[in-house]
Amino acid sequence: MSGRRSIMVLGFSHGEQPIPAASRVGPLVVTGGVYGLDRELGVIPEDMADQVRLTFDNLAAILEAAGGDLGSIARITFHVKHPSVRAAINAEWLRHFPDPESRPARHTLTNEGLAANMLLQCDAIGWIAG
Repeated sequence: MSGRRSIMVLGFSHGEQPIPAASRVGPLVVTGGVYGLDRELGVIPEDMADQVRLTFDNLAAILEAAGGDLGSIARITFHVKHPSVRAAINAEWLRHFPDPESRPARHTLTNEGLAANMLLQCDAIGWIAG
């Protein structure tokens, strides 16, 4: 037995795909694609700032379901439809990670093929002891 556990969050999904929000093996947590889905309404809003805020909210909910929080993240990779999304990411980034001595590593890539009105998606790697 691998000890792997699928992490699910109510209202968050990858559509019809059989993919959990994240997977945890021991202390290692790795998310799938996390995006700005409004979990209550089941829609991705058009507004860029709302999508970025919801992406961070969903990421936090996924890590909480895994037993951690945003402080558990070692690295986040963002995929953005256009480089202009980076400014909105930076604003939320500084809100969630204000201490320059304690921030996850980060990489941002352009992906014009993001589905529908999705302006960004991220994936994260975290470590949750205990």
